[in-house]
Amino acid sequence: MRTESTRKAANRRHIVSAAGAVFAHAGLDVPTRVVAARAGLGVATVYRHFPSRSDLVGAVVAELVRGCATDLRAALADPDPWSALSGTVRRFAARQVADQRLNEALVGFESERRAHAAALDVLVSRARTAQVVRADVSASDVRAALMAIAAVRARGPATVTRVTDLLLAGMAA
Repeated sequence: MRTESTRKAANRRHIVSAAGAVFAHAGLDVPTRVVAARAGLGVATVYRHFPSRSDLVGAVVAELVRGCATDLRAALADPDPWSALSGTVRRFAARQVADQRLNEALVGFESERRAHAAALDVLVSRARTAQVVRADVSASDVRAALMAIAAVRARGPATVTRVTDLLLAGMAA
């Protein structure tokens, strides 16, 4: 039997998931009633969990940041340096397409961005040591590649995939 707190936690997760999907597709200005409808809950339930729009946006963005951190931990644990680095770049590209309208909300997570940057530095260093990327590829180069991917996200998944493939081919040893 589900307890009240378990039900509330499940509702909260469900709202965050629904809001993430809605925001990613339509942007951050979507009315709360649209998020509630997507979640299959009443607007009052959404407001009980998230009294303001910024609370809801913050929860969605925090979830995205946690997902990125989880992906980076998995990449750091991957014994194959090329798989770890290229997989990280590909996951970034996929997020640029899937979460296109949410990307502008990611600005306030400075300490997390520093941690993600440090993890990327390690991935690039490992790949260079294993000689699976060109010797002159730096973490700054990979960041520039990520910015290039982000710059073409509005052109759609096919363009993002093509640019990602080209950038990775240019990095490979």
